[in-house]
Amino acid sequence: MTIFHHGDRIRYVTTDDDGFPVVRYGFVGGFTGETGPVVVMLDGELAGDVVEVEKIQPVHISNVTLTLDGTDLLEDPTLRQGLVNLWAAEAETAGLQIGALHPMGTGVRDSNDGYALAELNSAGDPYVLRASVCPSNHDAVMIHADRPHRWER
Repeated sequence: MTIFHHGDRIRYVTTDDDGFPVVRYGFVGGFTGETGPVVVMLDGELAGDVVEVEKIQPVHISNVTLTLDGTDLLEDPTLRQGLVNLWAAEAETAGLQIGALHPMGTGVRDSNDGYALAELNSAGDPYVLRASVCPSNHDAVMIHADRPHRWER
């Protein structure tokens, strides 16, 4: 179990009023007990929400994921290029500091039926921004950063 401290930046996955998943970002504002729940201060809201510890994660480059409807975003090279900027905006919303972001044009096809879209650095470590069909919704595209594979270094 992750241990949180007052002021930690968090990622909170919940559902909106329509039942669709939504990702929110905020800070740990306090604790209601030793093992939770936790009071979180979500970005853009004045009041805190009380959530179970299991529903929040510390913000890290590897868990800032953007999921968008439409596999045409992956199939069309022009649209695929735009995914880099959309993910960068999500990373900024999450509060990540991206050191350098180097797009790879329209992307490089990888072995997972997806595309490597850009190389980037965060906290001095290299990452590759990837886009692929979302494993839980085959009509959506998932964009995320992960460590480069050995042959990509």
